[in-house]
Amino acid sequence: MMRISRIFLPSILLFGISTRFASAQVPAPEVVELWSGKAPGAVGTTPADRPRITVHRPDPAKATGAAVVVCPGGGYGHLALDHEGKQIAAWLNDLGITACVLEYRIAPRYRHPAPIQDAQRAIRLVRKRSSEWGVDPNRVAILGFSAGGHLASTAATHYDKGNPEAGDPVDRLSCRPDRVILLYPVVALATSYAHGGSRNNLLGPDPDPALLTSLSNETQVDKDTPPTFLAHTNEDKPVPAENSILFVLALRKAGVPVEFHLFESGRHGLGLGGGDKAFAEWPKLCATWLGKQGFLERR
Repeated sequence: MMRISRIFLPSILLFGISTRFASAQVPAPEVVELWSGKAPGAVGTTPADRPRITVHRPDPAKATGAAVVVCPGGGYGHLALDHEGKQIAAWLNDLGITACVLEYRIAPRYRHPAPIQDAQRAIRLVRKRSSEWGVDPNRVAILGFSAGGHLASTAATHYDKGNPEAGDPVDRLSCRPDRVILLYPVVALATSYAHGGSRNNLLGPDPDPALLTSLSNETQVDKDTPPTFLAHTNEDKPVPAENSILFVLALRKAGVPVEFHLFESGRHGLGLGGGDKAFAEWPKLCATWLGKQGFLERR
């Protein structure tokens, strides 16, 4: 018995040491400001004026080289950085994906175009630093919840290829996301299904009708809009499922690949599931979709 103990105990200790060693190889989250100087239209120099991403990199042993810019919700008035940010980063890391949680500028200090400038810059920056972070610049997706879903759908429909003449090398790169993931998103700002709080925080109480329509993103979908995954609940009252449905219909009309899951029950703002057994299935469904999109293959 003593002989067995002498063999067994060191094995346990050795296993514990190797486990700690493996964990030590996972890079610590890195906070990166989107601009080295003032952001466009910045009104000050406080943290609220300095948009940034926190880069969560996966264990190198499982890293696929794909990346996702994560846009937490909060009605463009605050940021749900825990259940729609850090927890999402942990889920993506478990899939081997680098997660870049975006802290974009919000009301009352900022309105449009600050949030979309921040989202576009985040996508460009991930591509610029792709070698450093072990990311494939052709596999950069954007994911958003609620108002963050509106921001992600804006990035999916309002983008450019970059300016090759730009003095800033980051601005020479495309800000088009390669894939889009929208969870109970605000989309249809110019319709009766709009989330009034998000619309007012983004555009003010009396927005220009043309601008409002252009940011009702179901009207901006075309054949070049990236393939999209969406999940919503039928019981969502603050942001009715029609926001997702209208976007899905526009994607289908344009011939863009789309996967959509409408769950019968569940309140707004559930994040990874929030204890709702049905809605908690979306991460598994999304992981399957990401696999089909080539985001889980090591390259």
